[in-house]
Amino acid sequence: MSTYIVKALTQEERPTLGKFYETVALDKKVVFWWIGSEENWENVICAFENGEMIAKGQVQVVNTIPDGHPPSSKHKIYLNLKTLPDRETDVELLNSVYDKLYERALVLKQELSPNYETDFCVGNFGTEVNNNCYFLEEKGFKPQNTLYTMERDLTQPIVNIEFPESELRWNYWSMETAQEEKQYLDAECIIWPDIALGYNRLREYKNHNYWTAITVWGNDDIIASVMAWEKEGIGVIEDVFVMKQWRKHGIARFLLTTALTYLNEKGLSEAELMVDTANEKALNLYKSVGFEVVEVEKRFYTELV
Repeated sequence: MSTYIVKALTQEERPTLGKFYETVALDKKVVFWWIGSEENWENVICAFENGEMIAKGQVQVVNTIPDGHPPSSKHKIYLNLKTLPDRETDVELLNSVYDKLYERALVLKQELSPNYETDFCVGNFGTEVNNNCYFLEEKGFKPQNTLYTMERDLTQPIVNIEFPESELRWNYWSMETAQEEKQYLDAECIIWPDIALGYNRLREYKNHNYWTAITVWGNDDIIASVMAWEKEGIGVIEDVFVMKQWRKHGIARFLLTTALTYLNEKGLSEAELMVDTANEKALNLYKSVGFEVVEVEKRFYTELV
């Protein structure tokens, strides 16, 4: 008979999280979400046994599809689920936490436009064999895509690239108003209509240390942009895009090298980003400014109904 308790994280159990993480990540690198601020803890479901955390799960809306997009577009809610190493094949324990996460995901789904279906997704490194097998074999998830994690040593020289287009301008953009956020999200939706970022995730990004959006403008229109920030001592680069008619002008390389220099000037020694393994153009671009592949992440999905 099970002796563990499955419940949302509270301040009382918060001290057990550090030990849990250290044990989970002791012998291998894992995709492990941090819990965020206390207002997010209702989305963090944990299992406790004799006062010890033995499993932790978390759900989050990652992509929000605004009305007006193609009917085939889908919202995406992601989950992250980890156990102690000696419980990785404990299906009863995993199911106990997963079921609570699914229930919480259904609550989050109610906040999304009902005009689109929602996928329930998970991503793990390829080396997390037991976790991946659980979702594929036990829960019936399907393969979605595969991503490379790429890293760049910021202590190595960064090529200084001059801004390539005299008719355009660029700046570090703080997006201080809701109107500015909408302008950014509308532009981003043109590039990735099926995986739109949404206000919540944009604002989550903006809360990170040193967050900035390095943005290129043509008059008042967004031509290109990249975000950069610090997370757990590492520089993060995210949302690199250039409008179609302005590609092959050197703008993307300018943005990337500017972001790398920015992070280096903040005292960081390493930067990372993620890229779909099938996106050869982006992969070659990132390699050209010094990034190297260090991990492979596999993502899976099922329909949230």
